[in-house]
Amino acid sequence: MREWNTDLPNLMEPWFWTQPADEIDSVIARYHAEAPLDWFEEPYFSEWVAPSPGYWCVTRHEDIATVSRNTEVFSSARGITLGDNPPEFTEFFSSMIAMDDPRHARLRRIVAKGFTPKMLEQLDGGIREGAREIVNSICEQGSCEFVWDVAAALPLRIVCDLMGIPGSEYKFVFDRTNIILGISDPDFQPPDGDLATALLQAGADLAELMKEVAAAKQGGDGTDLTSMIVNAELEDDRLSEADLASFFVLLVVAGNETTRNSTAWGLKFLTDNPDQRAIWADDFEGVAPTAVEEIVRVASPVSYMRRSVTRDIECGGRQMREGDKVAMFYIAANRDPAVFDEPFKFDVLRDPNPQYGFGGPGPHFCLGAHLARRQITTMYRELFTRLPDIVAVGEPDLLQASFIHGVKRLDAEFTPAAPMAA
Repeated sequence: MREWNTDLPNLMEPWFWTQPADEIDSVIARYHAEAPLDWFEEPYFSEWVAPSPGYWCVTRHEDIATVSRNTEVFSSARGITLGDNPPEFTEFFSSMIAMDDPRHARLRRIVAKGFTPKMLEQLDGGIREGAREIVNSICEQGSCEFVWDVAAALPLRIVCDLMGIPGSEYKFVFDRTNIILGISDPDFQPPDGDLATALLQAGADLAELMKEVAAAKQGGDGTDLTSMIVNAELEDDRLSEADLASFFVLLVVAGNETTRNSTAWGLKFLTDNPDQRAIWADDFEGVAPTAVEEIVRVASPVSYMRRSVTRDIECGGRQMREGDKVAMFYIAANRDPAVFDEPFKFDVLRDPNPQYGFGGPGPHFCLGAHLARRQITTMYRELFTRLPDIVAVGEPDLLQASFIHGVKRLDAEFTPAAPMAA
């Protein structure tokens, strides 16, 4: 029987990620020095998640590239979070991110039409307008709760616009994504403690919304992604009702939460590193590409993804067996000293920056990476221009979760300014 590593804190424990950043970074540094790929105990999640003997924790940048690219041996089809969810979760949470080719490739090809350069240009106006309206809503106050008032507002709006979801449903969508990704955090758990029912209901609510929107778009001439899919001329270019619903759940969860958390972490990093903020402010457009990439690297909004071993194989000098679970901790790979000089330093000019904030290389690389970069850049352009002295106040209230490296609350202050006309 393989022995678990008990010398290091288990990165899969949700409480671990609520610690101060310097404490987390010190543990990650120990992983790289002592156990870059090792066998750990799978924590208890809940009574409805079947336990397993353990999991491989992968922290090296090079090893994650190997696992990400070798999809025949390292499968996504058995789940992308560590716990094995019960079968009833499949209806809402079995999107293409939890599939292998050829089914994954087919679904990705269909939905990729929403992320073409032409489609992103079509969304640009809405991104700029959204950023302007968000700053207008807070600029006279002199303070705000940055996560809800700013960071969450833009990606929520853009993802819904992409799918043709009306603005009246924004909060409905936001509340349910919080439940899905924050289920390990007491703030998002139901009073009765029935986590499985809460997750299933949140998934069902989003699926029903997508079903209603898809029905309304049928036969229309809309240019949103839902309209393009339901009105595709070829059968092979359409998604089933179930696949469309599960893709929507993936998009609002991945597209909303990850961009939101990168934006929120960005303000904290810029506040804590005024020298880096000054460099960016001095040449916003010139520095923006590397600054945004560095925000995503340090934030690492998705902490890890799981794969399952389909046959015995050696990886990173360790012998893995068929059926083993493998957790690729992107947040640790993004601090790998073999790849990044001064990996714990926030450097807006870092180049090259082969960060894994959008996942590792291979067929599952984040489809919305370019859209996320555009949103983060546009939001910070608006903030730097109109609220140039905005800063985070105090420490962020962190999400108690191992899958998402999230910020629940972050207070901000700035000199009040007048709203800008449309």
